Amino acid sequence: MSINVVTLVGRVGTDPDIKYFESGSVKCKLTLAVNRRSRNKDQPDWFALELWDKTAEVAGNYVRKGSLIGIKGSLKFDTWNDRQTGASRSTPVIRVEQLELLGSKRDGDGDMADMSPDHF
Repeated sequence: MSINVVTLVGRVGTDPDIKYFESGSVKCKLTLAVNRRSRNKDQPDWFALELWDKTAEVAGNYVRKGSLIGIKGSLKFDTWNDRQTGASRSTPVIRVEQLELLGSKRDGDGDMADMSPDHF
């Protein structure tokens, strides 16, 4: 048995980067800052997120830099060869399967609370 599940709650670091493909697929890239508690202060860990199709469209329409979101997905590694050195490179990416819109930068703005792709 193997399990690859990632669950995170944090604030979006960039506005969504949306790409539409001729096949009809939609891809969205985001970054997510998740505070890691330490003795002195919270330290953010940054994660690259990849969303597809309906979930990507929801993110494109409702998520902005600073939005508080929750995600559930799986960890994958994008790999490529460096153009200058030819060395093999990789970066971790969370492929998001579920997106929860938890609020906005303003704590009092709860219009988007409890929305997920299942509600659209």
